Amino acid sequence: MNFLVFIALFFPVALSGLSLFIFKTNERTLKLIIAFGGAFLLSLSFVELIPEIYKSSISDTIGLYILLGFFIQLLLDFLTKGVEHGHHQNDHNHGHAVNPITILLGICIHSFLEGMPLAANNVNPELKNTLLTGIVIHNIPISIVLMGLLLHSGLKKPTAVILLMVFAFAAPLGTLTSYLIGTEFHQNLTNYFNIILAVVVGIFLHIATTILFETDEHHHFNLYKFIAIIIGASVAILCLF
Repeated sequence: MNFLVFIALFFPVALSGLSLFIFKTNERTLKLIIAFGGAFLLSLSFVELIPEIYKSSISDTIGLYILLGFFIQLLLDFLTKGVEHGHHQNDHNHGHAVNPITILLGICIHSFLEGMPLAANNVNPELKNTLLTGIVIHNIPISIVLMGLLLHSGLKKPTAVILLMVFAFAAPLGTLTSYLIGTEFHQNLTNYFNIILAVVVGIFLHIATTILFETDEHHHFNLYKFIAIIIGASVAILCLF
């Protein structure tokens, strides 16, 4: 298990959230980053992850685990209120009651699950690095939105920073937990990680499709978002070849 994985999962998320104390968040740029990340995850899932897990000896049940991941994320959306998609950054302006602790719980579970496949030592290193990159790109805007919510909810800055660190630790904790569980499945280690990866693919598909297919309230075509999506999908494909 590579310590660099923990560093890569933790510091970009933590520093992105803390950047709100220095830089003003550009919501348009944030949405483009989210679109890029969503396209990256979608492309990664269809081009590499799904073909990879269907090579396993449990390929006849892989679809069920992908569906499980999809519906897990659907349930988590009730807790997170769409923070993974960049939503609710400004809900305090619309009179919506937002519980930051509930949102934090939801995105921590989400991030914890995403981190679990990264403990697999039997995964192609290049694929593992691309998966890690996709998770980091996806979690950076989440941390920015989360920090904005925490600050606007009336929490003191030290408390908001502590809660941000909790989120930043979620994915590394998922990796560590998966590694410890995996050591107990010596004979079925490959199947265990294929199941975990299939669940995460289901989560990716829910997140990516929600990001890519949502429109603004006027259903206008967004050229910049479209370009970000094309670039995100292309970068994911290029990383795999």
